Amino acid sequence: MQYLTENIWFPDVNEATEDGLLAIGGDLSVKRLVYAYQKGIFPWFEAEEPILWWSPNPRFVLFPDKLKVSKSMKQILRNKDYIVTVNKAFKEVIIACSEIKRDGQKSTWITDDMIGAYMKLHELGYAKSVEVWKGDTLVGGLYGVDLGNDVFCGESMFAKESNASKVGFVTFIQNTHYKLIDCQVYTNHLESLGAEEISRAIFLGYL
Repeated sequence: MQYLTENIWFPDVNEATEDGLLAIGGDLSVKRLVYAYQKGIFPWFEAEEPILWWSPNPRFVLFPDKLKVSKSMKQILRNKDYIVTVNKAFKEVIIACSEIKRDGQKSTWITDDMIGAYMKLHELGYAKSVEVWKGDTLVGGLYGVDLGNDVFCGESMFAKESNASKVGFVTFIQNTHYKLIDCQVYTNHLESLGAEEISRAIFLGYL
């Protein structure tokens, strides 16, 4: 296992463990984060852990033209109970994502340092948010990283109302120019929306 220093560098992704762990340490500077995403690497760790860097194989992704929208979701979208915006409330979205309790996690991986780091990415145009509003209330959303290469690297979603995050995700995908949405690792929820596993090598080709 490689331990990172202040140098902006990562080992070859093929050196990752079976579950995708590649390196430990380093920092969350904009330069390192952008370099990591360009190489198919992302940080993921809980508050009491050091920074852990991952590049899983296979990679869980969604091709926008394979998006699955259920009949019930189509009806929800037609009802227009929600308004979906982009980059209107990035800070509020990432904080809401950090406050959601998730199965199998003792604490949030979206720490204060992570929030600060991705806020800087957002200010520089590398990270974007999708917001779902009911009236003037933020009820759902998601955020991720966009390096300008036709790939959107999704990071996290939240919902304060049933289906709110799904409304944001589906609306975002239906109106996107991206060729690929990086979902990182498998979840039943995203598989139900059409996400699938591809090899890390194929994913890196898209990057």
